[in-house]
Amino acid sequence: MPAHTRRSFSSKTAGLALSAWCTGLLAMLGAAAVQAAEPRYPQRPVRLVVPFAPGGSTDIVARLIAEAMHTGLGQPVVVDNRAGASGLIGSEFVAHASPDGYTLGLGTISTLVVNPIMLPQASRIDPAKAFVPVVALASIPSMFSVNPGLGVHNYAQLLALARSRPDQLNIGSAGVGSIGHLIAERMNADLRIRLHHIPYKGQGPVVSSALSGETQVLSDQYPSSAPHVAAARLIPFAVGAQERLPAFPQVPTFKELGHPGLNSLSITWFGIVAPAGTPAAVVQTLNAAANAALREPALQERLQSLGGQSLGGTPQRLRELMDETAQVVRETVNEHGLQPATR
Repeated sequence: MPAHTRRSFSSKTAGLALSAWCTGLLAMLGAAAVQAAEPRYPQRPVRLVVPFAPGGSTDIVARLIAEAMHTGLGQPVVVDNRAGASGLIGSEFVAHASPDGYTLGLGTISTLVVNPIMLPQASRIDPAKAFVPVVALASIPSMFSVNPGLGVHNYAQLLALARSRPDQLNIGSAGVGSIGHLIAERMNADLRIRLHHIPYKGQGPVVSSALSGETQVLSDQYPSSAPHVAAARLIPFAVGAQERLPAFPQVPTFKELGHPGLNSLSITWFGIVAPAGTPAAVVQTLNAAANAALREPALQERLQSLGGQSLGGTPQRLRELMDETAQVVRETVNEHGLQPATR
């Protein structure tokens, strides 16, 4: 190849290389500029909406995780209670919020699964479409007990008495279509008994009715029943839990008693959700902060005092929990011909 041709080829090659280098440099500068224009999340406090009033298990779990997530996020997580309509008001607020990671929801077995199936007004939002799962937080067991005046001291005695007196023993719930109503129906089917269901306006009156003897059988979350059981104001006969509770090791789980479906339905769980469209990177940041918080010994100890267990894991774990619970709820509804509530 002539010398002048080689010089021309070399110049062109060098020019192309320089052009490619400049293009790469510009791309890098452009990416850096985009990153600079999009500040690291979060840059301000994050709101965690609780769809129930302060003081209950949902609120307690929300405040525990909110305080613990502060460290991982570098910003406060502020609990915002928006109660009403069986949790629908708070849920809708989150569903319609901007999907920027600054408004989250504390979802429960009721708001994410039971209500959309059993309450017509809750069908205004479909949790599977309205929210993206962030993390499963914790589960809280249920305790099943009776009024001492019934003279029952264990599961076998309750079974024998209930079968001898069909429709004469009362069990309350927080309302038609509530998780408590579904549990009562599942008890009747799985235990082959006929308890008479009485709907109340909220779980507080349900517990009061069992303490007074107006109802004889109670299904309730462990944190609110445990003090009454410890004081012998209620007599426990079973729990809905993954394993026996350390504080009451003599009380069997419904799974042990041969009723895994009832046991599963009786375990209340909580998780964090975000509005649909929330960026995946934001969800991952929140998930990492929540998982780190759930590993803190102080938080785990507090959950254990409530009889609960921390969950954690990927966002997909919460999605699977929702799907699995929905299957159990729909089985209960279909088997007993339950109709959506009109309240």
